[in-house]
Formats: sequence, structure tokens, C-alpha cells
Amino acid sequence: MRAATGKPLLDTVLGFRQPRPPIWIMRQAGRYLPEYRATRAGTTDFLQLCYTPALATEVTLQPLRRFALDAAILFSDILVIPDALGQRVRFETGEGPVLEPLDVAGIARLARLDPGTVLRHLQPVLETVANVRAAIAPTQTLIGFCGSPWTVATYMLGGKGSADQAAARLFALNEPVAFAQLIDVLIDASIAYLVAQLRAGADVVQLFESWALNLDEPAFRERVIAPNRRIVEGVRAQIPEAAIIGFPRGAAGMLAAYASETGVNLLGLDYATPTGFAATALPPDLGVQGNLDPLRLVAGGAQMAERARDIIAAFADRPHVFNLGHGIVPQTPIEHVAALVDIVKNG
Repeated sequence: MRAATGKPLLDTVLGFRQPRPPIWIMRQAGRYLPEYRATRAGTTDFLQLCYTPALATEVTLQPLRRFALDAAILFSDILVIPDALGQRVRFETGEGPVLEPLDVAGIARLARLDPGTVLRHLQPVLETVANVRAAIAPTQTLIGFCGSPWTVATYMLGGKGSADQAAARLFALNEPVAFAQLIDVLIDASIAYLVAQLRAGADVVQLFESWALNLDEPAFRERVIAPNRRIVEGVRAQIPEAAIIGFPRGAAGMLAAYASETGVNLLGLDYATPTGFAATALPPDLGVQGNLDPLRLVAGGAQMAERARDIIAAFADRPHVFNLGHGIVPQTPIEHVAALVDIVKNG
């Protein structure tokens, strides 16, 4: 185990329990903040915001100015990798990301790309990482991230998000060779990207497997566990003590297998995961992250406070990073966020 660093959130990821759990909030830099909306209004599109280091740095730092959070998370998007690979990505207001769906021939073209193409395209993001590292306090943790291969592949194959990822699921079954090629490309790109973020100043990286649900057990092992394990191993082949959080949203009964087989330091739990699950199904020394329902934060008040305290109590016997069980939503009142941070910090 690495020695403690004096950064409460990083130390928690590394396995050191804290007197109170450190806190960050998924999507903490986002549309619920008026300063974010003002910054975004000055750009032509979402990717311009991601690829302009001065603006992405500003947005990353905005929530830290308002709240006593223990970490900054890089402001970017999981779809910068397909964009870097040459697949057209655009963000439509009210619709989300839209891509030109890949076919077998398109995947074959990706497989012939020079791996350095991705990092050259993403240099502005790495500049943001370095900028944020220089700007935050020595005790604050900087979190980098990427989308996990299956989740990113669902967008690349389906052309947009969906409730059941049917396009990607069918493609994986009907075109297993091409699908495996795509996953290999995404694994290689993700390893290079995460290593570059860590070298630029990130303390820890998170794998966002946002669409881990809707898969049966064999598919989950093949499309989620195996690629995430290869990324963890690939990153640690270059940075042996890399701190890595895995967040397989919707993994349900496969959570324990994901944790033990991928080798992540900390396991993110979505808000549907019972808190008692950790005590019965997970190794006692494995740290967890989560898992307040984002809509409890919207509603606020006594119910939010009670649930937050219950979560803290449930995970008191293991390393715990307090977070939501998914991303903060745009209609969240700022005063509720401040109240939540105070509860986590002060009881």
C-alpha cells in the first residue's frame, strides 16, 4: 500500500479510513451552477468548452469556490475519445450527444490508427489537468477519468444514448470480431489517456461504466469486467501505484465480481445499491464511494440529511468517499448542496 499523502480523498482511495468521509459530487461542475451556465453561454458548442484549457479549468474550479469539497474532477466528457479517434461527435441541446454510428468498415479504419493520434488530439485536456493541479490546494485531490470501453462503445455503435443499449448489444452478438476490435482500440486509447492524465497531475482516475446495466452475466464479464481489468493492468504497467476508482452503474449482483476481478482501489456504488450489500458481499477492506440518490439532493431537507447520515453510518467500518449515486441534476438548489457538504463534514 502507498503511504498516506495528506490528501483525505486520495488517502481514502488508497485504503486509509478518515474521521469523516471526504466528499466530491459527480458532475459537480455543471448546469446547476449559474457561473457554469454563464461560461457555457460564451462558447459555440460543448466540445469547445472541453478543449479550451482556460475555460475548462475555470469550470473545474467553480464548485470548489462555493463548497468545501475534497476534490476537483477534470471537466471533460467520456466522448472525447471517440472524437479523438475521428468519429464525428456533436452535442444537441435537449438531446445530448449525437454520433455517426460505426459499422464494421468504420471499426476496421479505427484499428489502423496510430495510437498517438488520441493523445495529440487531447493535449488541451491534459493542459487543463496541469492547470487545475497548479490551482487547487495541496490537500485537495484531482480526479481524472475516462469512459469505460463498453459504455463508450454503446454511443459509438448506437449513435446516441439509449435506455437499453440495444444497438450495441446486438452488434456485439452479430459481429463479435469487429466488436472485439473496437473494444481493443478503446482499451488502448483509454490506457494512454489515463496515464497521460496521471502524469499531467491527476491524483486518481475514475472509470465511468455508466451503462453496466442491461447485460447478462456472460456479457457483463466479457464487456465490462475484462476491459476494465485490462485498463487497470495497463495503467499500472506504466504507473504501478496508480489509484483507480471503478464506477459500474447498474452492476447489481455483479458488483463483487467487478471489484475483485478488475483490481480497482475503490468501488463506486449507484443509489440503487443497498448499503448493507457492502457488509455482506464486499471484502471488508475495500473502500466504497456513494451513494445518495441525486433527487434526494434536489428535494433537500430532513429526508436528505437523514439519508446522508445513514449512508455515512453504514460505511463507517471501511474507507468511504461520500458522493451521489449518479450525477447531480441541473435543477438542484445550490443551498441543498451546501447543506449536504456541511452534513458530511460536520455531522
